[in-house]
Amino acid sequence: MAATLETNDERLSRRELLRTGVNLLSQQIWCWGRDVLRAEGNWLVEVGFDRLAAPADREKCSSVYTLQLPAGRRVVLRGFGVFYGDDRLGAVFLPRFEFRPRYMTDPELRCPPWSDSDMPQLGPSSEAEKAACASLTLALIDWIHDYEVAVAERLGADYRQATLDAWKVTRGPIVPAPAMAAAWRSLHEAFAADPAGLV
Repeated sequence: MAATLETNDERLSRRELLRTGVNLLSQQIWCWGRDVLRAEGNWLVEVGFDRLAAPADREKCSSVYTLQLPAGRRVVLRGFGVFYGDDRLGAVFLPRFEFRPRYMTDPELRCPPWSDSDMPQLGPSSEAEKAACASLTLALIDWIHDYEVAVAERLGADYRQATLDAWKVTRGPIVPAPAMAAAWRSLHEAFAADPAGLV
């Protein structure tokens, strides 16, 4: 997939955008997992994430990584998706293989999400909640874009490309390291132009 999400000067269909989002998020989650295992040390911890190891009764689960952001915002990374909360708007959980944000009014998770069954059960959203959901999802996409820009600047494109080379062996086509941040930016622009495509 190229850095741009337009083909022949025409915007991609909603279905194609969602497929692009699924593939890009799945690749991103792989990268976060590799950032944890970086030979020089856990990159997520180095950039400020708190690591919560699984309790004995959830020993088969991986650690939960939480980053507190300014202005009452937070990000929680899991292998099955990513959570983004904002004290003003609520929160979204973006499942790894769906790219369908799940909105919740509570901006924080009340218990660590060791598995997807720990996520709150959500009902239909009101129109006001749909607007908040789209806004939160766009903010999350922006945060991921900024994360990849920082990786490129601080660790270099060679680091991220080595991460992706391991992914490519088993997963097939990838967004190359130099194009990852731009792909997130393009996805943001496409959904910002039509927020209804997210919710």
